[in-house]
Amino acid sequence: MADRRDPLTETRSTAVPQPGPAGPAARIVGALRARPWLQVVLIYAAARILTSIMIVLVGSQTGSGSRAGGYAGFFDYSAIWDGQWYWRISLLGYPNELPVDASGYVGENEWAFMPLYPAVVRVVTLVTGLGWPPAAFIVSMGFGFGAAIMVYRLLRDRLDHSAALFSVVLFSVSPLSFMLQMAYAESMQLFFLALALHLLLRRRWVPLLPVIAAVALTRPTGLAFALTLGLYWLVRFFTRSREPFPPRDRIWVAVLTAFSGFMGFAWVLIAWLVTGSPAAYTDTELAWRSSWIGHQHLLPFAPWFQAAPFWFGSTIGPIMVVLIVVGFAALLFLPAVRRLGVEIRLWAASYGLYLFAVFFPQSSLLRLLMPMFPLLGAVGVVRSIPLRVGLVVVSLIAQALWLWATWGPTVNWWSIP
Repeated sequence: MADRRDPLTETRSTAVPQPGPAGPAARIVGALRARPWLQVVLIYAAARILTSIMIVLVGSQTGSGSRAGGYAGFFDYSAIWDGQWYWRISLLGYPNELPVDASGYVGENEWAFMPLYPAVVRVVTLVTGLGWPPAAFIVSMGFGFGAAIMVYRLLRDRLDHSAALFSVVLFSVSPLSFMLQMAYAESMQLFFLALALHLLLRRRWVPLLPVIAAVALTRPTGLAFALTLGLYWLVRFFTRSREPFPPRDRIWVAVLTAFSGFMGFAWVLIAWLVTGSPAAYTDTELAWRSSWIGHQHLLPFAPWFQAAPFWFGSTIGPIMVVLIVVGFAALLFLPAVRRLGVEIRLWAASYGLYLFAVFFPQSSLLRLLMPMFPLLGAVGVVRSIPLRVGLVVVSLIAQALWLWATWGPTVNWWSIP
């Protein structure tokens, strides 16, 4: 007798039961897993909420006698310190004549600050009708979110998802991360810098040109990036037996190196053309350290030794500087740092050398170390959950303490953020 079982019925009766529609929580988890950028955005948003609470609490403790002045509201408070200089630039531009004191020395003025950040904030004020402080907050926050996403993409080229994402957590809650929402250019700088390094890793030469120009006009970074590219050219050339370095790439990297070097000097040239003084930019920068060491000429690689007696004493100071240099060099050869790749290590070495050559170390040194953010990837690889939690807690505590020391009721004259 022929088998008359219905094949459709047979299939339904023996098929593996399918799960029902996923609940809202499961759909959210699925969406997060499928979109790493969304995880980054939520992490960064949570970090900025915590920072904003800290700012309100610390700001409410300030008085008219503190270095930060009295608390005048969230947005105005976020636009103090260097934010005041950017505000002036945005509204009035740069001076044609350099201010000088009674002795004829150039004083602090707007030429110390690059133009891209105040220009963008100015555009936002014109488009939205907002006042300068809230517009600056929007610009800083926007570029901060962009920077967090680019940090993830940059480190994801070298690390797995978990390590790259935890590196973003550390970036978002780091002791200096509150600067990313203040009226400072740091969030814009870190966004363009992370993008530039990402393009370098991907060897996207053409898009790298405008990004180099943008980062050089945001913060003084062009010379350090030029050194990175020059060293990168040498590394690629001498290791071409292991990895080809085609003529086309050699030409492009050489062009980018020259362009980055030019952009590193572009602001110096612009200041010269506008003011008529060849040393307008360097004299302006030196004005900021005159209260520490008096008026001196810029001597490369001398500032750290000039500052050492203040921080460590005249006897042990130079020894501490040497130990810092040796320790930083050794850091770049740790296995966890080597894993980040030659491009990131070359950037860290180049930027470190730039700071050592020209920067006078003071309390703002910690802020100037923020472009070293790719090294967070060496810490992001830790897998221990208690250690990760501990790092986040310590970072948040350190952030609150540094915010208090630089933007709070402290009256210490050296506490410059």
